[in-house]
Amino acid sequence: MRSDSVTIVSKCTVIPEKKSDMGDLKLSASDLPMLSCHYIQKGGLFTRPPFPVDSLLALLKKALSSALVHFPPLAGRLTTDDHGYVYITCNDAGVDFFHANAGNVFIRDLLSPVHVPDTFKEFFAFDRTVSYDGHFRPILAVQVTELADGVFIGCAVNHAVTDGTSFWNFFNTFAEFSRGLKRISRTPCFERNSVLISPAVLIVPQGGPKVTFSGDEPIAERIFSFSREAILKLKSKVNNQKSSWIGGIDAIEVLGKQSNDPWKPDQKPSGKIASVLENWLRNAVSVSVSVSKPQTDSPNQTAEISSFQSLSALLWRAVTRARKFPPSKTTTFRMAVNVRHRLEPKLEPLYFGNAIQSIPTYASAGDVLSRDLRWCAEQLNENVKAHDNDMVRRFVGDWESSPKCFPLGNFDGAMITMGSSPRFPMYDNDFGWGRPMAIRSGRANKFDGKISAFPGREGGGSVDLEVILSPETMAGLESDSEFMQYVTGWA
Repeated sequence: MRSDSVTIVSKCTVIPEKKSDMGDLKLSASDLPMLSCHYIQKGGLFTRPPFPVDSLLALLKKALSSALVHFPPLAGRLTTDDHGYVYITCNDAGVDFFHANAGNVFIRDLLSPVHVPDTFKEFFAFDRTVSYDGHFRPILAVQVTELADGVFIGCAVNHAVTDGTSFWNFFNTFAEFSRGLKRISRTPCFERNSVLISPAVLIVPQGGPKVTFSGDEPIAERIFSFSREAILKLKSKVNNQKSSWIGGIDAIEVLGKQSNDPWKPDQKPSGKIASVLENWLRNAVSVSVSVSKPQTDSPNQTAEISSFQSLSALLWRAVTRARKFPPSKTTTFRMAVNVRHRLEPKLEPLYFGNAIQSIPTYASAGDVLSRDLRWCAEQLNENVKAHDNDMVRRFVGDWESSPKCFPLGNFDGAMITMGSSPRFPMYDNDFGWGRPMAIRSGRANKFDGKISAFPGREGGGSVDLEVILSPETMAGLESDSEFMQYVTGWA
């Protein structure tokens, strides 16, 4: 596909259908470091709706205007006061809305290649825009791109204003209003009274901060898909036990996810899930019998390793192997964690803004490759478990002692940075004619070693990993038998 396959047809400003009475919102110790990051760019690929494009654009503009009433910061602008504090001014200045055309591009052109086509990068506004620019550019832009047989709806949102939880809550709300809902189902919380609201001032250079990685290095991008069955098989291997998997559902995983799911807090377990849980609890011994455990070099054989930590450990080993480091080389695996439920008192599950911290786990290449998969997973597991209220506050205190923007990138060639989450409700975005066929991202914040986790379209615990690597490392990963045996396709 040609690089000029997308043409901007029109641009307008959409404002909230009702004026906001919300005051200024101060950026937090979790927001401010993101001022040097690109705008988040995420969107959905849909089949063509059964009505003309003019009707589609009118529908989406109206839905967007309705959704913005409930998310006043997204229609505002950033402002810095005389003391250096940065705020979101909820002034109803509005958001950009683009209509684009890519009539020569078919859905099959986008989904059939093994590697993600560069065309997706043209489906988003604010390409390579740094979040600090929200001082004089909209905080949100929506681009609707017509395809030969479909449509792509892409959002670009200032990363100093939202994290993934807030982003997808907005996107879901946008879709709900598009398909006719009259009331918001998940109201965001805009309170600013936690330890994250800091008295520290971030000093920015003249002209604003810049991204901390090079956007010109050659990279390869691929979506690796993992079915529910493959992930449960991997988790069972890491935990050295038979899977507690019944009828396609892992009872332990269901219990954990039910207790930590902020998206549907009032939803009761379905009859099938409830029945499975009852049977599992009644027959726990027979269902979750551990096999004879082989000798491993892991000192802790009792910790339950989650599916996602198992998958992350698998990736850590495979990428390290593909990079061909000497055994003494220190590798880093960074995971972004949601701190809303880790703080005491807890933040609201739908707290609007950034409430994430990046947890680094370090290990030599020799240890990553010579020890078993469980050992790698345990290193990640222990760091995540240790990130409690005290640790969250320590991270805030460390930042306050030396405020700076987040150093995003792969500075020594041995880093992996995991973002996003397979728990985000990405495929709940039905705008009125069906769920997305795929979720994709733009060019923003991509570098060698950047990984994003998405839920698989089929649900049920399936996961897609958006993997960005140097071409040489990607080729090594694609030929890695330990990794590829669990890959069930590409999305």
